[in-house]
This record gives sequence, C-alpha cells and structure tokens, in this order.
Amino acid sequence: MQPVGYVAQVAKGFAMGTADIVPGVSGGTVALVVDIYDRLICNVREGARALKQLITGDGSGLAATLRRIEWLWLLSLLGGIILAVGLMSSILETLLAEQAIAMSGLFFGLVVGTIWIAWNMLDRTDAASVQIDIALMLGVGAVMFLLLGLRSDTETTEGAESVVTEPAWMFFLVGAIAICAMILPGISGSFILVLLGMYTEVLGAINDRDYGVLLAFMAGCVIGLALFSTLLHYLLEKYHSYVIAAMIGLMLGSTRVLWPWPDGVHTTTLAAPSDEIVLPIVLAVIGAAIVVAVERFSNRKHV
Repeated sequence: MQPVGYVAQVAKGFAMGTADIVPGVSGGTVALVVDIYDRLICNVREGARALKQLITGDGSGLAATLRRIEWLWLLSLLGGIILAVGLMSSILETLLAEQAIAMSGLFFGLVVGTIWIAWNMLDRTDAASVQIDIALMLGVGAVMFLLLGLRSDTETTEGAESVVTEPAWMFFLVGAIAICAMILPGISGSFILVLLGMYTEVLGAINDRDYGVLLAFMAGCVIGLALFSTLLHYLLEKYHSYVIAAMIGLMLGSTRVLWPWPDGVHTTTLAAPSDEIVLPIVLAVIGAAIVVAVERFSNRKHV
C-alpha cells in the first residue's frame, strides 16, 4: 500500500473514532460506509486466532497468523481513531451541548445515508430472501428501539459520583459486551455502559487508577472482541445478506437516540418537531448526501 493509502486509512480511522464519541453512532457504521468492514473483521479475527495460539503455545501457527495480519493497515486505522478521540471529544461535547437538536439532525442524516448504502449491499436472489431480509431488519430494529428506550437519558446525571462499587468480574463482563459496539453499526460502547449502569463505575476506576478492575475490564474487551469477531466473520461468510440486514435493523433502531426532538442525543424520548425545524432537516439531508458521496468515492479509490 502506498503512503497515500496509509493517510487514507488514518482519515477513515479518524471518522470511526469521531463516530464512536456520539451515542447512537458507531465506528462500525463508518466502516460500512467506506467499505472496509469485511477487511476489518478479517484482521480482528486473525488477531483473535493469534491470541488463542499464544495461550495454547502454538508457536509455529502463531508466527504464520501474525504474518497474515495487515499490521500497517490496522495501525493506520487505530492511529486515526486515537487522533479523533483526542481532538474531537471536547469539540463534539461542546456542539452537542450548545446545538443538540441541530447536531442530532446531522447525525440522523448520516445514519439514514448509511442505511441506504447497506440496503444496496444486500444479495437479493429471490422474493423469499427479500422477505427474510425485511423481517430481520424490522425485528432487530424493533428490539433495538425498545432496548434504547429502557433509559430516557443517554448520559449519566451531571455530578453523579464516580466510584467503584462492583466486583472485578462485573467489569470483565461489561467490557466483553461493550466492546462489541466497536464493530457493530448502530450504537456506541459508551452508551452500552450507560445502559448497563456501569459508565460511572468505569470512570471511577479510571479516576482512582484502580488497575485491578481496569485490567479486568480490558481483559473482557479482548476476550469479547476475540469471540465476537470470530462469530461475526463466520456469519458474514455464510450468511452475508442476513447479517447486513440485521445491521440495518440496528441502525434503524438507533435512530431513536438520534431523532432531534425534543433534546437531540441527550434523550431517547421522542417528540414531534418543534422550535428548531428547518436547520436539523437541512443538516440531515446534507449528512445523508455526504455519506453517499463518500461511499461512491471510496468504491472508486480502493486502497
């Protein structure tokens, strides 16, 4: 891959990292748009295989697996994600606080554009397949929609005490669950932590430098990512169309968080458009157009 290719991967990683900061959007959504989703899952799966070989002492197999991993490609992507988290967190936090409804309109449009792209990725062979795809979309979308409605807010209460009260095994479990959001479109890992009631716990562990539970959390992330990426790779190979349909359902359900009214991504409560109407709609259209344009450009400029 040429140097310009690595720069492109950093840019894609930056977009993924930026998306992960926003509740209701994930890096997996961006990976679908820029057409690197399958490649990402394959590399993560190889990493999971390498971890297994390391644990079992399979030295020769480990060496072969490590050679198959696209290290420079992955590191370029990871660099972009880290850069986005470092540079965009405060900017997005400010925009979401001061322009919540407008920003939600933009994110809503981005996800709607991604849904359109994913719909075109489906392998429609016959009417029965189309019906199954639609049933999967609606079913997964409905479950996601209801799941997100379990909490009316997407953030912890301001001033909530960040302390560690849960055992290490709980951190391991939530780490394994939350990390799955990194490679699935539709929801961010931070919002999963909020849904599980563990956001302040993890924040407290970071603030208190409680390395024991943080290691348990990180171990859960590694194991969860390893297991889930292996399963997802298998499903994408055997049932690609159905998996994409399920992902569309996840994104459809996630629009509950991104619906601009009444208070943007800060709540899952839904209301009719009011007050600010024109700007959120205009930004939604612009967001959808940007996604479609990026996808078409990406298809022409494969790295």
